[in-house]
Amino acid sequence: MIDAICDELILRKVEAQYWSVEHIYFGGGTPSLCTSEEITKILETIYQHYEVVSDPEITLEANPDDLTFKKIKALVKTNVNRLSIGVQSFFEEDLQLMNRAHNSKEALQSIQQALNYFSNISVDLIYGIPGMSLENWDKNIQQILNLAIPHISCYALTVEENTALKKMIANKKIAPINEDLAAKHYQHLVERLRKSGYINYEFSNFGKPGFFSGNNTAYWQGKPYIGIGPSAHSFDGTSRSWNVANNAKYIKALEAQQLPSEKEILSTTDRYNEYIMTGLRTQWGVSKKKVEEIFGSIYINYLEQEIIPFVEKGQLREKDGNIYLTQESKFIGDGISSDLFFVD
Repeated sequence: MIDAICDELILRKVEAQYWSVEHIYFGGGTPSLCTSEEITKILETIYQHYEVVSDPEITLEANPDDLTFKKIKALVKTNVNRLSIGVQSFFEEDLQLMNRAHNSKEALQSIQQALNYFSNISVDLIYGIPGMSLENWDKNIQQILNLAIPHISCYALTVEENTALKKMIANKKIAPINEDLAAKHYQHLVERLRKSGYINYEFSNFGKPGFFSGNNTAYWQGKPYIGIGPSAHSFDGTSRSWNVANNAKYIKALEAQQLPSEKEILSTTDRYNEYIMTGLRTQWGVSKKKVEEIFGSIYINYLEQEIIPFVEKGQLREKDGNIYLTQESKFIGDGISSDLFFVD
């Protein structure tokens, strides 16, 4: 697999011939299972075949049960300079409900040990968990504040098909997802972190100044990226591509020096709709000037007309030529975005 990943990186270097690599993100699956030697091999391949900025953000996603003292010491020897730790909750009952491999003790210890070697750390938390009281959710947030973690990513619990959680809800062993509870958790989260100096720069992401995720920011601002590995998605500004979601097929294709991917050319309307969706999720909002310059008069005229009722209801606001979600409407932002989509 590591050899195939390196082969794909080499085959696709032409895609980055006009821009420099600013962020490298080891995510999707469980990259913390990789050895330091495997991580270094991938990074060396990138540096040999791509133009990389002098101080790139290099993030590795890690599960708490993987972040042993030995593992952290090994990661220090690589060029990884940022960790994203999938804690999800500091409560045992929540972790068991979500079928997580780690326990609450490992969750706390992994962060404490990592802080001895990494200053740039992000922690993932899940809200809207059935049975989670606002008091317990606040304790999760407080634990992050006590540890002085500079970046937090928080996501509402979603129930996927064919999972144990889905079956437990269907069998009424646990309560179903409560969107009102999730909304209360989110609003409490925003207020607590705002008072503690965090900036909600994207709906699910909160960072202290200087600690925004460069990878996340680039994604939400529509910059091109290359996704490497099985199931990985890529975007070049006008098209999307995605790799086969099968390890064996992926490796076999790369052994034959073939790219195991499919490609979709995005229409102007596709790109406009994606910009509306991603832009409204961020603190930078949607630029009317950008809409007119990139997509043309039809789209800016449409947008200006469609936002009127949302502005009147206090769900959207305009300032300096940009359109933003109001704080009160952030939790329903995806619905508002879809209402602003251009339909051919």
